[in-house]
Amino acid sequence: MEATNQDPRLISFSTLIQSIGWLSALLPVAMFTGNYLFGGCHTIQDSVSDYYYTITGNLLIGILCAVALFLISYRGYPGNRLDSILTTSAGVLALGVAFFPTNETSADSCAIIHLPLDDTRNNLHNVFAAGLFILLAAISLFLFTKSKGTPTPEKLIRNRIYRVCGISMLVFIVLMAIHTNIRADYPALKKYKPVFWLESGALVAFGISWLVKGGLFLKDK
Repeated sequence: MEATNQDPRLISFSTLIQSIGWLSALLPVAMFTGNYLFGGCHTIQDSVSDYYYTITGNLLIGILCAVALFLISYRGYPGNRLDSILTTSAGVLALGVAFFPTNETSADSCAIIHLPLDDTRNNLHNVFAAGLFILLAAISLFLFTKSKGTPTPEKLIRNRIYRVCGISMLVFIVLMAIHTNIRADYPALKKYKPVFWLESGALVAFGISWLVKGGLFLKDK
């Protein structure tokens, strides 16, 4: 028996897209809340990636893998191969972020596991993470804003949101790169957890973009 569009075994296009958005936007909250409630850890780690070593480390890997698989499964509009290429590439990069953890350097560490410091692994993690956000920004800026025919008023508003989200992700990436270069000269910044907040901002921008794309807000009338 062939599956139809109403087959309950199928995940709808909008559900798939919204799942990516929710998982991404709520990832930082899930990391802190999980550690606060179940690990007795009341301090924010230096980065979202540092939660790999905490009680929510498995949740972090699980969410990253789920987002990666959703991105790889996403095919965009029929006949548009660029959608598929970019989202599949982003999914592969998300898997790289998951499987090549950052070095454990958090000042207020709530780590329950430890790995030896490894510059190669840490650099790969950073490259995968930067590449992931750059691709996601490009998807918001150049793919989500496309339309056929005259755009509706709702579509025009959605396009503004996509552009704001895409530009925000790029700004957060640049700020993280700047912080990496100046942190040795300004050690006092460490207590403010700039990388955690910049990563969280990029994840929330990513999530909002996909939630809008999935039709949670501003659907065409």
